[in-house]
Amino acid sequence: MSKEPTTESGPIDVASKHVGGFSALAKLIGVTPSAPHMWKARKVVPADHCAAIEQATGRTVMRWDLRPDDWHRIWPELIGQTGAPALPEPAKA
Repeated sequence: MSKEPTTESGPIDVASKHVGGFSALAKLIGVTPSAPHMWKARKVVPADHCAAIEQATGRTVMRWDLRPDDWHRIWPELIGQTGAPALPEPAKA
């Protein structure tokens, strides 16, 4: 039995595909070509680049997609916007 290759596609992958690749994304948002690859490997995009990615992708990839665990603390103005995910439950003590 052969196994299909698996690919993990996260929001940084979607963003890069939308604009024509990782290098194109890097150029559009003003970072080194290796930065998006590093973010993918670390599974986190620095908050200060998320709005630029959102804009570069024409809002195909949103800031909350890039920072699903803390977007509401970084950008509280996004809470309640159309398409915004539900807020996470507060941690119980």
